[in-house]
Amino acid sequence: MDPALTRCVVNCAAYTAQGERVDIDLEQISEVLAVDDGSFVWVGLYEPGAAVLATLQEEFGLHPLAVEDAQNAHQRPKFEGYGDSMFIAVHTAHVSDGTIRFGETHIFVGPRYIVTVRHGASTSYAPARARLEREKTMLVHGPGAALYVVLDLIVDNYMPIVDEYDRLLGELEKDIFAAEFRKGTIERLYWLKRDLTQLRMAVAPLQDIVSHLARSPSPLVDAAIQPYLRDVHDHAIRIDSSTETLREMLTAAMSVNLSLVTVQQGEIVKRLGAWASLLAAPTLVASWYGMNFEHMPELHGRWSYAALIGAMAGICGLLYWKFKKARWL
Repeated sequence: MDPALTRCVVNCAAYTAQGERVDIDLEQISEVLAVDDGSFVWVGLYEPGAAVLATLQEEFGLHPLAVEDAQNAHQRPKFEGYGDSMFIAVHTAHVSDGTIRFGETHIFVGPRYIVTVRHGASTSYAPARARLEREKTMLVHGPGAALYVVLDLIVDNYMPIVDEYDRLLGELEKDIFAAEFRKGTIERLYWLKRDLTQLRMAVAPLQDIVSHLARSPSPLVDAAIQPYLRDVHDHAIRIDSSTETLREMLTAAMSVNLSLVTVQQGEIVKRLGAWASLLAAPTLVASWYGMNFEHMPELHGRWSYAALIGAMAGICGLLYWKFKKARWL
């Protein structure tokens, strides 16, 4: 086989109705499909080139529009039916180094095949294949069972993200109510909300896709698999609800943090205003005597200086008591 065709092929295997796995090459796919023995083929790809997709298009008879979508990443989540086959595009996510890494998975499903195409930061579907191989009774349901375990793994990968971001929000609470303003707190809250918004944009459309698969009769998805898909749909709804709740909590946290900062700044302005008033009174009185007038009756009094000092001290003391009572100081 041409190395260019195999370097992006993560998995290529035929599964028999008896639950046996047989690894095959891409060129052997047509031979396996030629024998109607209840088997199906599962091909797993990671960022394939045009040559690989062209080979699979020829082997499975894939629709050219679906192949074009699978070759070009950055597709919106969607479900498309093409005759006796379907094409599904979903967004995947997982946490790496404290941030959410998003990717895409495009899935082709036909009467006797399933093709998964991963793009970007997407984890391997080896656990899904291992699960299907362990639960051999599901293999009799063909590609629909494989589609279920893939979608179930994608949804399950969302849950640790929600739990991790819930933990991070709890850790940030002490910084939110800190006495001093920290710019880093607002920045972290913003990035958390941005990531959760992107996560919700991935989860929300997936609900519609899984709901359609679970409730619409299809020759590609057995009635026995539909209850499992409904379970996946319930998980997706719970994750979407948890994500929205976290987004609301982050919005509230940002508002509270900014409100506390505003209140703190107001307290500082009040203290500055109070001290400015205390200094303004003696400054005003002293400024009168800074004017070089000759005829000022207070200049020749014996106790004028002491009286002036006492008056200024009394005014400052009165102002201080008033501000203290008003809690400005």
